Order: sequence, then C-alpha cells, then structure tokens
Amino acid sequence: MDDISVLNLFLEAGIVVKIVMLLLFIASILSWIVIVERYRFFKKIKSQNSAFLKRFWSGDDLDILIKDISEDERNYGAINLFKSSFEEFKILSKQESMSESDLESINRSMRVSIASDEEEMNKHLSFLANVGSVSPYVGLLGTVWGIMTSFQGLSDATQATINAVAPGISEALVATGMGLFAAIPAVVAFNKFISESESFSQNTLIFAEELASIFYKQAVKK
Repeated sequence: MDDISVLNLFLEAGIVVKIVMLLLFIASILSWIVIVERYRFFKKIKSQNSAFLKRFWSGDDLDILIKDISEDERNYGAINLFKSSFEEFKILSKQESMSESDLESINRSMRVSIASDEEEMNKHLSFLANVGSVSPYVGLLGTVWGIMTSFQGLSDATQATINAVAPGISEALVATGMGLFAAIPAVVAFNKFISESESFSQNTLIFAEELASIFYKQAVKK
C-alpha cells in the first residue's frame, strides 16, 4: 500500500499536479479556519441575543438594560439595534414633542444597524463560496494534466502495460479527490451560515418593528 499512498503520489507527481495539490490543501485549511471562526461567531451572537431578548421582554427597565450593554465589545442583532436606536430616542425625547421626522431618524438608525450587522455576518462567506465553486475545477485541471502526462509516457514506452499508466492516473485522481475534499465542506458551511445570517437578520427586523412600535407609543404619550 505504500506504493500508492497519497504522500508517495504527491512526491512522484509532476510539478503542475504538485502545485494543484498544494493549492487545494491550502484552500482546505483556510476554509476550515473560516468555518470554525464563523461557527463560534454565530454561536456567540445567538447566545447573547437570546439572553438580551429574555430580559427585554421580561419588562426590565430600559435605562438599566442599556447600561448593562457592554461598551467594550461589538454587539450584534437586537442588542446593537436597541443600543443605537434607544440612544437616539433618549436624545429626541428631551424635546417637547417628537415629529414624524424624529421617528424616521430612529428608524434610519435601525436600518443602519441592521445593514452593519449583515455585512459583518457575511464576512468571509464569499471565500467559502469561491473555494466551493473553484476547487473541483482546480482538481480537475490536475487530473487532466496527470492523465495527459501518463499517456505521453505511455507513447514513449516500448511496451504498453497498466503498470506504466497506473501511477500517473492515480496521482491525477488524487487531485480530483482533493478538490472535492476542499469544496464539499466549504459549500455545506456556506449554505449553513447564509441560512443562519438570514434567520438572524429576520429576527432582528421583527424586533425592530416591535421596538419602533414602543417608541411610537412613548412619543404619542408626550
């Protein structure tokens, strides 16, 4: 089995196939780094927002709630939305009355907050999409090149046997396998994180509507 090990196939491969394998290996490592980082990111922000919303809907005083939000770290979702819009609301509420333009200013700060969160949540996802879409073709390039090299060697051989072409075809197929190995996790992770991003944004939009309604009622009372 040592004769057909992946390491031996790599060492005996041509320069083009070696480059292809190295590129795919690096892409796979980087994609897994992104996958782990994004997984931890989404897990953290979902946990933080769940705890915040539980307090918010339990009837905690909003002034106390805003003070408890950490200033030392970046907040996302409902926390970031509440922080930016409530601060705007507190400034405008010091006026004798609040106009429609004042409420629109609060809504605008909400939209900016949501857009900022979406940009951060989609960070690095384009890399996963590129790895998932390009890696199989890069692997295929290595396969085609390896097969071409094998048949060129066969044409120079005095006797055509399976042993003459088997090593070249093996290394070529390894390139395809590495392309799929890099692409499949990247595609699965990309779809999962995009789904989580959309779900998180949708929940934030729902909270924004509820919060805007609360602000409107407070403004009417004045």
